[in-house]
Amino acid sequence: MTVEAKVGRARVSKARAKKVEVVREMYARLSARHPDAHCELDHANVFQLLVATVLSAQTTDVAVNRITPALFARYPDPEALAEAELAEVEGLLNTIGMFRQKARNIVGLAKMLVEKYGGEVPGSLEELVELPGVGRKTANVVLGVAFGMPEGVVVDTHVQRITQRLGWTRETRPEKIEVELGALFPRDDWAMLSHVLIFHGRRICFARKPDCHACPVNDACPSAFQAENVGRKPKRRRSTNDAAARADG
Repeated sequence: MTVEAKVGRARVSKARAKKVEVVREMYARLSARHPDAHCELDHANVFQLLVATVLSAQTTDVAVNRITPALFARYPDPEALAEAELAEVEGLLNTIGMFRQKARNIVGLAKMLVEKYGGEVPGSLEELVELPGVGRKTANVVLGVAFGMPEGVVVDTHVQRITQRLGWTRETRPEKIEVELGALFPRDDWAMLSHVLIFHGRRICFARKPDCHACPVNDACPSAFQAENVGRKPKRRRSTNDAAARADG
């Protein structure tokens, strides 16, 4: 390795160490601001957490928490849900988005839990993602909250938006953001990291009109007071077909 290459690597290493230091200090301040951060999906056990997390896809936790009491009263365990009539489950879920697909998923995962795992929720990423409706993000919620052993950082819309605004990542794809956050933080922080960022997104760093004045890291955030258009999905452009459909409607 040439002298120039060694110097370049040292500079990169020093810059990387500085970034880690800054990011972790910002996270410490965010954690202090949101000491009550936690999973807001109501659940009494790991099975209920798994089902609630599947139902929460593209749906708010508040909406899910409205329907799960009746759902779990009717189907308290995998054995009961595995025997459920699909139409009855759909009727309990019909106030949330994609309720028919979600009904099929939770009945299907209940059957698989009974048939393959004796009614127990497995504790590994590989086993969880085999269940209907369970992707990596859902699996990591369950692993982090119920087992304390996430295999990565949960990257939802809040985490994606806020990490971009804070300058922690330039990535836009959740899977790449997850990798970058995993490199910035020790594994012991992965589960709580997402909860803190989600609470920050719900309370202060809103998608529209973020309250930068109330933010505990506004002095270090590169997007402070100009964050509204950072980390947000671009508006979908309506096509001619969309306009025609509205006219037909």
